[in-house]
Amino acid sequence: MTFSSALTPIAVGAVAVVLLLGLINMLRGGSAGTSQKLMRLRVVLQFIAILVILGVAWWRSG
Repeated sequence: MTFSSALTPIAVGAVAVVLLLGLINMLRGGSAGTSQKLMRLRVVLQFIAILVILGVAWWRSG
């Protein structure tokens, strides 16, 4: 597995972990502030994951 092909599952996994943490916090009735921070972090990680996926696709096409 090359470095570029390892980046995609890592990026997607990071998004999934933060999403699960947010769901767990919500189901346990946790702090709304924590839920908001996790939501913002998830959005940032999704943006990074999209950039990684596009970068890997571009790298492999060249």
